[in-house]
Amino acid sequence: MSIVDNLNKIKSELRDSVRLVAVSKTKPLSDIEEAYKAGQRIFGENKVQELTEKHESLPDDIQWHMIGHLQTNKVKYIAPFVSMIQSVDSLKLLKIINKEAKKNNRVIKCLFQFFIANETTKFGMNKEEAEDIFSSDEFAEMENVEISGVMGVSTNTSDKDQIHREFHDLKQIFDDLKSEYFNKNQNFCELSMGMSHDFKIAQEEGSTIVRVGSLIFGNRNYNI
Repeated sequence: MSIVDNLNKIKSELRDSVRLVAVSKTKPLSDIEEAYKAGQRIFGENKVQELTEKHESLPDDIQWHMIGHLQTNKVKYIAPFVSMIQSVDSLKLLKIINKEAKKNNRVIKCLFQFFIANETTKFGMNKEEAEDIFSSDEFAEMENVEISGVMGVSTNTSDKDQIHREFHDLKQIFDDLKSEYFNKNQNFCELSMGMSHDFKIAQEEGSTIVRVGSLIFGNRNYNI
């Protein structure tokens, strides 16, 4: 099947309330252009250099999501254009994003990434760390970041029950934070969870954003 066929198949399986981020990391511009011509506008990358290069070469109306672990010294390169940073996992990083967004006269949408998997290689904070940030004076003074919701990556396992539990836990974190800190904030509305192998489970558990790569573009090129 072609990239267009793959896209159409996935979109037909998504609820109207779920947005698709096409994960284009390691993929050539031609693949992204093919998806773009088919109507896809949101793409996800996990490396800053690759993201900036693609942004410079592709249409301006693409919404770029940073979905990988982000180093503080790299924020300045994507702050002028990135649509959303899905991988905020510390107050230090959030402060830098706010600083760089201010320099560019922007408000950058951010998701807090939570550690929900049974794998030490995954990134993310816990609920208590997030609560400490939201309760801090430093966060209260930030004017150039918009906390839009939460993100998480499940364990890479064939155990569907475990994946359900992990996504259920993330939905509970979202609900608790929404109730405690963002009850009157309509912008806190995104629950980004689910990838190629588990996006169907994710949407059953309440996902509003899924991040799908290999089902659209084929297997990743690990040589890049």
